[in-house]
Amino acid sequence: MLEIIRIPVLSDNYIWLVHEAESGETMVVDPAVAEPVLAEADRRGWKITQIWNTHWHPDHTGGNAAIKDATGCLITGPAAEQERIPTLDRLVKEGDTVKLGEVIAEVIDVPAHTAGHIAFYIPSENVAFVGDTLFAMGCGRLFEGTAEQMYDNMRKLESLPDNTKVYCAHEYTQSNGEYALVAEPDNFALKERMAEVLTLRARGEPTVPTTIKLERATNPFMRAATVEELAARRTAKDNF
Repeated sequence: MLEIIRIPVLSDNYIWLVHEAESGETMVVDPAVAEPVLAEADRRGWKITQIWNTHWHPDHTGGNAAIKDATGCLITGPAAEQERIPTLDRLVKEGDTVKLGEVIAEVIDVPAHTAGHIAFYIPSENVAFVGDTLFAMGCGRLFEGTAEQMYDNMRKLESLPDNTKVYCAHEYTQSNGEYALVAEPDNFALKERMAEVLTLRARGEPTVPTTIKLERATNPFMRAATVEELAARRTAKDNF
């Protein structure tokens, strides 16, 4: 039911433009900037009715105000970060749901990268928008949270169905994979995946969305057996 369009901006950000044809609603996930989003929606004849923010960082919210001014859209984001996202209209937390047309998304609390970070999971579409919590073969830096929180986040996300498509907000896959090969040098699935990633990036092609099944097999942070192992891997990646 959803058409999901990737809009690359800045150096490595992805904004996701999501259209629900039956209702005609269009939503933007984490708009870093406004102009490319408004232009793409206009090109397709879509009217933006909503923005969903996963966390407060400016490269995820910088386009909020201009898009809202241009369209009158409703902006939804994490209740725990309302003071840092002044454009929010609706505040949500784990247990809440949001809708695009009749398509329902569940809100999941995934703090660590920021204190109030959330993700949006759409069961009917097997889609998750995870911001900067889970990346292809990586996870977000622990700017405002702990390894314990990120470990819990990995447990929450790995419990989603195998075929869940994971839409993260950055093209970090190649650098993540280079570290992952150091963390798990004997992981054959990881070696195979990196060969594919290198081919895609050499052609200038994107590597996301990924899937939960693929992350279970190749993501060293999701695969960390303990909080301590995740913490050690995160520190090692930060200095890689």
